Amino acid sequence: QFLKSFGQHILKNPAIVNAIVEKGGVKSTDVVLEIGPGTGNLTTKLLDTCKKVIAIEFDPRMVLELRRRVQNDPVWNAKLEIIQGDFLKVDLPYFDVCVANVPYQISSPLIFKLLAHRPIFRSATLMFQREFAMRLVAPPGDPLYCRLSVNTQLLARTHHILKVGKNNFRPPPKVDSSVVRIEPRHPGIPVNFKEWDGLVRFCFGRKNKTLGGIFRTKNVLELLTNNFRTYKALQVVPDKKANKKAKADAMDVDGDADGDGADGASSAVVKQLIEDVLATDGFVDMRSSKMSQDDFLRLLATFNSKGIHFA
Repeated sequence: QFLKSFGQHILKNPAIVNAIVEKGGVKSTDVVLEIGPGTGNLTTKLLDTCKKVIAIEFDPRMVLELRRRVQNDPVWNAKLEIIQGDFLKVDLPYFDVCVANVPYQISSPLIFKLLAHRPIFRSATLMFQREFAMRLVAPPGDPLYCRLSVNTQLLARTHHILKVGKNNFRPPPKVDSSVVRIEPRHPGIPVNFKEWDGLVRFCFGRKNKTLGGIFRTKNVLELLTNNFRTYKALQVVPDKKANKKAKADAMDVDGDADGDGADGASSAVVKQLIEDVLATDGFVDMRSSKMSQDDFLRLLATFNSKGIHFA
């Protein structure tokens, strides 16, 4: 019995299995990582194609089924390594490519764990629920373009490979699926990902509003003011005299017995800095839903140059 709570929908169409392995560009010298192999329909095709398969499976029943399936073939048995456990918690071994019918409930964290893995792998060919897959590949201006699109495309090139109807699975899921090929950028774009994600999170909270409308709101101003003050406080001052002077200056600017205090002074400063950023390159009228990677990179660089940070 397959457990839908584990996202167990077994791919049963051999033509789709063959297409995934072919589109995955699997070579005879490759070590392949497979996530959630289930009963092994995709695994056995991979074993016929590559040097080694490392399969990570959470369900102990599926592990036993997979072992039974390969035990009578000495070549398959020698080429298969099974890791029983939660993909999100296990330490990933070295691999060249990843090929998987992804358990739907871990789709997003799975992608970012893969993309954080070192050394960088060549590609991942992954099957997701169709709408999630289309978000991964959505370009600026597409209705599905979102924070997931921007973050994934910062770290990797994404390509839609093929659509897979729900009747190709057992049991059939409620929606269709799609196969996406993900190729990590190498070298990567030099950006602090936590900063980047903090900015993108703000921008896609209301993706159809202008940046002027987003960054002038009271809540955003308060959060960026707190970040600004924290960043200033954490800056390292090289010697004790300079440290004392910095503290004195901070008291002059931020401490006010009359009640304006730190919050008032910093808030006014940050508000003006935000206006300076918005006045650059027409950012004030841009909308996140139509902004490219380069637009977001320039926006982040401009904020950072003013001392405003998002992490």
